[in-house]
Amino acid sequence: MDQSLQGAASAVRTIALQMLEERGRGAVLVGVARVDAALERLLQAVLLPSPGRSDSLFQTDRPLGSFGARISLAHRLGLIETPVERALHTLRRVRNAFAHSSDSASLSDPAYAERLAQAYQDACANPLWGPLESVLSRAGGASDTPVDPALRDYILLITILVAFLEATAQQLSPQPPAVVMGFSGLQPPSSGLQQHS
Repeated sequence: MDQSLQGAASAVRTIALQMLEERGRGAVLVGVARVDAALERLLQAVLLPSPGRSDSLFQTDRPLGSFGARISLAHRLGLIETPVERALHTLRRVRNAFAHSSDSASLSDPAYAERLAQAYQDACANPLWGPLESVLSRAGGASDTPVDPALRDYILLITILVAFLEATAQQLSPQPPAVVMGFSGLQPPSSGLQQHS
């Protein structure tokens, strides 16, 4: 197992066990928040550092302030493959439905199960899906009751996405473009990319 896969395996197990404590709406909202934070770290890994203490690009009312915008940019930059993009958009839609539902929504509901089925099918190709699935199938959290299969699959999807987004971010650094536009014309990146003060 290569080093990035080992690191991802450790992160996956930690995230999965933490998520076992969540149920229902909380599991969905917390899970997607973790994925969103990992996606933000991935994008920050390839962008030039922000000139200030906080990165205003990622604030709510800014260009990358929404989960959907982050997903689309990560895909357009080639940082995530199309099946991952689809899975992330599916999670975004499920989260929005849960957040705006006045009923007690459940991941077992056919509408949510159908939405998530393709994401689960794609994610189970990940080498960590099988081993983690057996761990989660045996773990019942604090209550020692079996984990609901719908929650188990959701936790698997979330943990694999978070772990691999973070592992990818650790492998990346900002890549300067071949040329930069300046007022005097095209310039090499070393002279054209200066931090704002």
